[in-house]
Amino acid sequence: MIWNKNRTISLEYLNSLSKNTMAEILGIEFVEIGEDYLVARMPVDSRTKQPLGLLHGGASMALSETVGSVAGALMLDPTDQYLVGLEINGNHLRSARDGFVYGTARPFHCGKTTHVWEVKITNENGELVCISRITLAVLKK
Repeated sequence: MIWNKNRTISLEYLNSLSKNTMAEILGIEFVEIGEDYLVARMPVDSRTKQPLGLLHGGASMALSETVGSVAGALMLDPTDQYLVGLEINGNHLRSARDGFVYGTARPFHCGKTTHVWEVKITNENGELVCISRITLAVLKK
């Protein structure tokens, strides 16, 4: 397992972090913690659609940044370090009109000063909607 052994990691805890944030407004919910990945889902509804009724690319990036940043933070000692985003990009490959999309974050690189995470966003049928990469800076408190 890649997560910091000294951290309390549960879905209940992770979802409590979203209180009063953009993640809460967009309906982002953490749904799975794996050995080396983290999954969150987001509804495709009036909060996350653009005017043509499709999932908004910005909402996809918000899901990517949320799940990637939280995954990175779970690797750190929270008394000594924290993360901030340096760069995020995404390729939107398929539209979504309803249901949920799922963002799965997996690490490419986790070093002393930077992390790079891949986030694959899929629809409820497992089809790839967006692929994203987020680069995070590891900072000392």
